[in-house]
Amino acid sequence: MKPPAVTIILRSFNEAWALQHTLPALRSQHFKDWQIVVIDSGSTDGSVDLIRAFHPAHFVQITPAEYNPSRVMNHGMRLGQSPFGIFLNADATPQGPDWLGPLVRALEDPQVAACFGRQIPRPDCQAAFACDYDRCFGPQRESARWEHFFSMVSSGLRREIWEQRGFREDLQYAEDDEYTRWCRSRGYRIAYVPESIVMHSHNYTPAQARKRAFGDARALAATWPGSLNDFNLPRTVLLGWMQDFRKDIAFCLRERRLSELPSAAVIRWHQRRGRLAGFRQGWVDYHRADPAPTP
Repeated sequence: MKPPAVTIILRSFNEAWALQHTLPALRSQHFKDWQIVVIDSGSTDGSVDLIRAFHPAHFVQITPAEYNPSRVMNHGMRLGQSPFGIFLNADATPQGPDWLGPLVRALEDPQVAACFGRQIPRPDCQAAFACDYDRCFGPQRESARWEHFFSMVSSGLRREIWEQRGFREDLQYAEDDEYTRWCRSRGYRIAYVPESIVMHSHNYTPAQARKRAFGDARALAATWPGSLNDFNLPRTVLLGWMQDFRKDIAFCLRERRLSELPSAAVIRWHQRRGRLAGFRQGWVDYHRADPAPTP
């Protein structure tokens, strides 16, 4: 039997608070030719009941210790068998009934290997992180001028390209960045689809922000074309912190959130220190023979 045109691959872990909105939003989509694969990492908050009631085509349950984003996404693509795989985090809630359609239309171009939609922060999002969402997804998004940017939170892949080479399962962070860089190196395009919108954000503690920056930078080192010295204390931490905080100041002035600047300064400092430490660790871990990715 021919699979649907689209398989939505949803990753969840203790996000019942969001699933009660995300799952109904999927039902309301104008584009109807889809099935859903859910991979849950050991939820204990009622998420499992919500997912089972939704009747997914496949429901895979793993333990938190088994979670590896690349392995999970590769598994979801294998289970789905659809020409297009659409990825959605459980806590990323589609805004309106035309979240899915624009992503599918972007992938209909055979030169588009992957696409990603717009994310808007939740109302309680702290200023430092709201500023990041504005830089990445806002109307005048800074990320359009970056050398590369991609987010897996709300995104899509063409199966025929993924089958050439899946996500690298030795990466615990930034696997989506590495995969889409590989796609670009093969001449394929990565499309931004601002018409497809989800609400999604996190308020990390300084320690959590540092851990996330560490993991992303460690993964970045796996494919960095330059040298270890490209990341250093003056450039990566001191100058980087000043540049980030200057953008926070501009954002907080515009949004009238000046009281949040002290916490933003702390978050940026931890992120920058994590970035330097993560890159140095990744250089040690990955600058050896590259493992073969698992399709």
